[in-house]
Amino acid sequence: MDNFRFYVPTDIRFGKDRLTTELTDVLDVYGKNVLLVYGGGSIKKNGLYDQVIDLLGKNRNKVVELSGVEPNPRIETVRRGVALCRENEINVILAVGGGSTIDCSKVIAAGFYSDEDPWEVIAGRKGFQGEALPIVTILTLAATGSEMNIGAVITNLATNQKLGVGGPAMMPKVSFLDPTTTFTVPAYQTAAGSADILSHLFESYFNITEGTDVQDFVSEGLMRAVIKNCPIALETPDNYDARANLMWSSSLALNGLTRNGKHGVWSCHAMEHELSAFYDITHGIGLAILTPRWMNYVLSEQTVARFAQFARNVWGITEEDPMLAAKKGIQATYDFFKACDIPMTLPAVGIDEEKFGEMAKQAVAHSTIKTDAFVPLAESDVEAIYRECLTESSFL
Repeated sequence: MDNFRFYVPTDIRFGKDRLTTELTDVLDVYGKNVLLVYGGGSIKKNGLYDQVIDLLGKNRNKVVELSGVEPNPRIETVRRGVALCRENEINVILAVGGGSTIDCSKVIAAGFYSDEDPWEVIAGRKGFQGEALPIVTILTLAATGSEMNIGAVITNLATNQKLGVGGPAMMPKVSFLDPTTTFTVPAYQTAAGSADILSHLFESYFNITEGTDVQDFVSEGLMRAVIKNCPIALETPDNYDARANLMWSSSLALNGLTRNGKHGVWSCHAMEHELSAFYDITHGIGLAILTPRWMNYVLSEQTVARFAQFARNVWGITEEDPMLAAKKGIQATYDFFKACDIPMTLPAVGIDEEKFGEMAKQAVAHSTIKTDAFVPLAESDVEAIYRECLTESSFL
């Protein structure tokens, strides 16, 4: 296990009925001028928007709205947000939505104090070390974990790039996690969010660092929680405990708990970011399509022990032969995503092989998967994995 620092100062307010008594007091710590950031309007349909506006109005807050944040938040929206903050002397950003809304808010918060264009901050890939406006979040989708970490991912369609950035000041100050706000999330997004949570856990679990039993066993438990509760939430959308377990799993999967003490970069995210950058698909869906194919591609005598452990401890597979156990675990992963009605081929989400070469090139250029991944991947490897995603698969 590597040396690490684990410092996650986000104040989590978990549970129902907390906004009415706590939201305005939280915001008043930072000031009265609030930038309210949200996405495509789902919070207006479920009543959350009206509730927030009513609370802020009674508290005499000045509210400036930035709506229409995209599922893969775009740099143009970030720029609009930065301009609104400066024009209206914003004191605090209130992000109401899922990971896309929170990611967009984080880069707006950082861009407020920066002399650089927000895309230059992101494209520099050095991490953000400056100041940022304080961020408070109200989470409405269990997926990215952005409510409790420093990272954000932004898309630039003009350059076909989807890149990540992060820094200590971008950590949300307070996050309200009310599982009831996810009751109206459509089944497709619930499944995609669960795939995203699992991918965060997989990416840290299949890692080159040895001696990380604590992180690995916590990861296995969180994986089992998602695998148990996603089907329940799909079948019964207002099941509070299922939604609560998915929501808390989302936060813990990417706040450093399962990742700190390890080194090495993620593989499937690097490959999926190119799918989203070129085709603007749902991030979790792309991850679900790629992950079992990646698992099978990197399975070997060198990696089989980890995959066999995954199969036994997560899926309950009792097969004694390590290689067969590993394959059964990969098949179980594929079958789980398919059972959640996730389309499991790239053509099913509108992607053919035309840009495989270009996307593979950028996946390698925008990451260090060629040298630092669980199994290093060259451009030819990435392209081969993309090709495996053209048709339905069986791994046994």
